[in-house]
Amino acid sequence: MTIDKYRDEITAIDDKLLELFHKRMRIAEKIAQYKKENNIPILNTSVERAKLAELSEKADDDMLFYSRILFNTLFEMSRSYQEKLNHPKSVLMQKIESAIENTNRLFPSTGNIACQGVEGAYSQLACDKLFDSPNIMYFTTFEGVFSAIDKNLCKYGVLPLENSTAGSVNKVYDLMMRYKFNIIRSVRLKIDHNLLAKKGVKKNEIKEIYSHEQAISQCSEFIKQLGNVKINVCENTAIAAMMVANSERFDIAAISSRPCAELYGLNCVSESVQDKGNNYTKFICISKDIEIYPGADKTSIMIVLPHKPGSLYRVLARFYILGINLVKLESRPIPDRDFEFMFYFDIETPVYSEQFTQLINELDEMSEDFRYLGSYLEII
Repeated sequence: MTIDKYRDEITAIDDKLLELFHKRMRIAEKIAQYKKENNIPILNTSVERAKLAELSEKADDDMLFYSRILFNTLFEMSRSYQEKLNHPKSVLMQKIESAIENTNRLFPSTGNIACQGVEGAYSQLACDKLFDSPNIMYFTTFEGVFSAIDKNLCKYGVLPLENSTAGSVNKVYDLMMRYKFNIIRSVRLKIDHNLLAKKGVKKNEIKEIYSHEQAISQCSEFIKQLGNVKINVCENTAIAAMMVANSERFDIAAISSRPCAELYGLNCVSESVQDKGNNYTKFICISKDIEIYPGADKTSIMIVLPHKPGSLYRVLARFYILGINLVKLESRPIPDRDFEFMFYFDIETPVYSEQFTQLINELDEMSEDFRYLGSYLEII
């Protein structure tokens, strides 16, 4: 037989599969109606497990693995369809729709904004990119920013979330589990680190460097070239520049932003000392209330899943079935719970889409703890 003949056979089988698939989903529709009328939950784990075991016994040995994947996917699609029929709009989805309706069409140009660090910090540069004329209040820690939002001291807060070179800012992710907030916008800021010292100081005279741990990580190759220098970690790159400026020593330097050189009267000994040129940090703007502005096509959620095999697979399958792009998956250990994790997801889909509504409804139902963190536009 020729390859075209084989393809013709596959096409004929696919037509039958599609017909049978439609028939199966129509029966699932009737089952959904029965469950709704009799107040029966959509998911019955024991029934699915027994059915999968039965089908596995019937499968050829070399097809066992693929058969399990096929029917796991069918089960997920059936549940997704039943959820859509029986739970068209959850309480959370109603809140989201209310936020879309009641949020101003224009993103605010000003307000009291909480940032970590001091003037000249990258958080301030991100804040300036988000707002036209922000009234910035500085806090020494990331938790101070969350607390300021929680206590209504500031309307908005700006926090670094991840860097393209050094990865996630774990301290922020851990605090996200402890505070209630909403992401209303994000911005990607080009990070350009510079070696700053007092005027007249040469590079070979520097014995100690001060900077934030993320900046130190992002400039590791440059630091190696300096030889035997001591590294001191501090809360912020701008704080590092301020410490160098206020010190009486002439053998120390800071890795910080160029604006800090002018701000604190320092000299730029070496420019662009980061290891990679495409060094970006994602900052999020948070508020206490849900605010969803036009163009929101990214959504962040946090989920705690049952500590059982297949829990994460079921969530990931939902993204695939609904055709939603997952752009980030982060896990952080839950304090006081052995080997259990909180999962953080960034997804790409317009907040106005039917797929978004269905996903929110389904994840709310299937999670042990589900937190919607906001839908927003990311600017570059």
